Amino acid sequence: MPYAFVDDLPPSVRTHLPLHAQEIYRAAFNNAWVEYASRGAEAREQIAHRVAWAAVKRQYRKEGDQWIAL
Repeated sequence: MPYAFVDDLPPSVRTHLPLHAQEIYRAAFNNAWVEYASRGAEAREQIAHRVAWAAVKRQYRKEGDQWIAL
């Protein structure tokens, strides 16, 4: 289930990440969703979420409750 807009992201992502990080998450998730199409539906979604978080963590780090751009 790719995300068309950042407003479509899960609440846990929208409430914790700054807008730019949400955009990174959405783009990485959507790309992984396409890339791992041959996987089962549940595995595909789990992988896409892991890829999206990894993409965010390449450009942001968490300090306390805040995500700070690197």
